[in-house]
Amino acid sequence: MAQTSVNFRMDEQLKKNVEEICQKMGMSLTTALTVFCRKVEQERKIPFEITAEATDPFYSENNMRYLKKKMEDYKAGRLNLVEHDLIEE
Repeated sequence: MAQTSVNFRMDEQLKKNVEEICQKMGMSLTTALTVFCRKVEQERKIPFEITAEATDPFYSENNMRYLKKKMEDYKAGRLNLVEHDLIEE
């Protein structure tokens, strides 16, 4: 199979970090990118989910506002804490 070169720009620190991770897995960055491209070819899609927003409801805007308010209440001594037994299944 003929080989070809692919050139693209990437943040220098990102490249170093990924190269170190790849090295720990026993492969080069070139090999890792080739694996990625093979997977795209086989599956005809990006092999992981890409989203614009966090999908975990814990990190939703509403929950973050709620937690921030609770922390403010806690620090101000306005939060009523109730002790309860742990539930074991």
